[in-house]
Amino acid sequence: MTEKQGVVLYGPPASGKDTVTTALADLDSKYAQFARLKVGTGKSAGYRMGTVEQLDELEAAGDVVYANTRYGNTYVLDRPGLNSAFAAGVPVVHLGQVDGIRALVEGYPASWFVVLLWCPRETTAKRSVGRGDSDTTARLAAWDATREDLATHPGAVWNLTVDTAAASPQDAAQLIDQLLAQRAGAATA
Repeated sequence: MTEKQGVVLYGPPASGKDTVTTALADLDSKYAQFARLKVGTGKSAGYRMGTVEQLDELEAAGDVVYANTRYGNTYVLDRPGLNSAFAAGVPVVHLGQVDGIRALVEGYPASWFVVLLWCPRETTAKRSVGRGDSDTTARLAAWDATREDLATHPGAVWNLTVDTAAASPQDAAQLIDQLLAQRAGAATA
């Protein structure tokens, strides 16, 4: 049986996680963004909105792989959600914390392909304003936190690093898809 494959896109806000995920899905329908469970308010697109009670139940069952709080909300990688995502294809998980990547890679068995998407802070600012974010200041604070996260985790290992200010989303998606296929081929050889 082929090992389950998943993609992790790590990077600061507006580094291209959504755009690269869309390009991956356009390239092959097996790719789909993992909809994290979100407990809180605000943007619901791309999330499974949940309640504090649901989160408590997942925690009690040991089904929270990773949870973090940002923008006043709690974002959860949960085992049942990941199981469903893998049953449907190749999940693309968006993360902004190295600890989240480690928790996922160590806490959910699969072949994870981890990609660092990066862009300059000025690019994050322009993209955030351009897409109509009402909280660009918070996004820039998160960009700063991501840079600090990288600095405090110098041993983080990336399967691929993409400068999204220089590479198109389609080029990044093509490269991710090719490298994932090579990895799968090497695993079966």
